Amino acid sequence: MLDLVAQLDSDSEVLEVGEHRLGITARGVFGRDHDLGIVLGGYVDGRGEGPEDYLSELLLAPENSEATYRLIDRWGLLVCKALPSEHPSYRRVRGRSSRGRLSQGEYYHHDGCSGPTKPRVVEIRCPYQAVPRRVATAIAPFEPTVYAMIRRGAELLSADAELTPWRERVDAGASLALEELDLVQGLVTRAVRRELNAEAARAFFRQIDELACAYREPWEMGESRLIANARPLSGQAGTMQHRRAHLTPHTGGVANGELVKRWPAEELTDELADAGPPAPAACSACADH
Repeated sequence: MLDLVAQLDSDSEVLEVGEHRLGITARGVFGRDHDLGIVLGGYVDGRGEGPEDYLSELLLAPENSEATYRLIDRWGLLVCKALPSEHPSYRRVRGRSSRGRLSQGEYYHHDGCSGPTKPRVVEIRCPYQAVPRRVATAIAPFEPTVYAMIRRGAELLSADAELTPWRERVDAGASLALEELDLVQGLVTRAVRRELNAEAARAFFRQIDELACAYREPWEMGESRLIANARPLSGQAGTMQHRRAHLTPHTGGVANGELVKRWPAEELTDELADAGPPAPAACSACADH
């Protein structure tokens, strides 16, 4: 059985998938201990007989997909660069920000946050297009993100009376349960909406990015990012959250390239591929990047 996790836990600079070899261009690209994130750069020795779309047709092929999902469980993020793909399962991402108000996607979130279950992996992709993607996507581990929001929120927001007990627990080294993380993140997010104007709120989340050691690299055309969104029993790195991230003050009036996305573990079936792209997600944050 293919074991990509074991390959990446070694010092190999190549990921072997059957007879095909993909170059590992970076590992440990974010997180406080630089222990999250894998970047692939495409075939090492030329494509040869390998499929051009090495993600959809090789890594996510039925015989290899579970090994790939376990790799993402372990590392939190898989970045695939130089990837030509026009797979029909991708859907366009909505997503517009105004200078005066944050869009839902600018807050840290999991995809599927309004439903009973979350997709295991979220893939966001920057297709080849005439206009470059100028707005970043921040990706950060869930627990450190919430802890950073607690600490910074307690310093900045008038809701600190509600946040103080949470901060005391976190500062004492306590680990919050999943339901508590969701609860307190919602508390801070509502306080940010209530008390800060749009640019102050964006500055707040830029600080959270830095405190949580988020991945915020500029998008390249032909790049896909596969994010660990729901933690299965075998998961090791926890889950990631992501957000649409303006890294400088939002002045508007600048053309911005589009992103597309899919939930590969749930959507990549022959039936859905034949039927065309799935319907957009109900959660407004999920559709806004």
